[in-house]
Amino acid sequence: MKRLFLMMICALAVSFSLSAQALPDVRIENIDGKEIAIRDLAGTKPLIICFWSTTCKPCIQELAAINDQLEDWRAEAEFDVVAVSVDDVRTSARAKAFAKAQGWDMICLFDANQALKRAMNVSLTPHSFVVGKDGNIAYSHTGYTPGSEQSLLDKVLKISGKTSKTAKTKR
Repeated sequence: MKRLFLMMICALAVSFSLSAQALPDVRIENIDGKEIAIRDLAGTKPLIICFWSTTCKPCIQELAAINDQLEDWRAEAEFDVVAVSVDDVRTSARAKAFAKAQGWDMICLFDANQALKRAMNVSLTPHSFVVGKDGNIAYSHTGYTPGSEQSLLDKVLKISGKTSKTAKTKR
């Protein structure tokens, strides 16, 4: 019981610290092989950053679900989705080919040396973040179950000061 209580307190502390954490100053490759700074993506609009790998089925399911709804979501708020592959140097070519084949309407980045993964304390995939225009992390979530991608849009809408059109119609 004490362990469970201690674990809950630690999880709460981590979530509070993440909400004030800024994006790290890390450079990683885009799909064309050019290095970009992750911080350069923030500043104009919110971001959803999803860490994934080619061997993670829930990761692929989450990105596919997001991609399927992206057009409707973008009608509700202006934001970008960044899919960050954590496949290592040996499998990064396969990850790039996979991302191209999926036709995802998102920014695909490749963290082959896992510098961004370490800087953002990602230990398991899928791991998703919502980042505000200010570059601060507003939300973090690990794992995926069908439908849970909606929480990402809800957080984007919240930090954008908007409400979901789908939530309005349900009332």
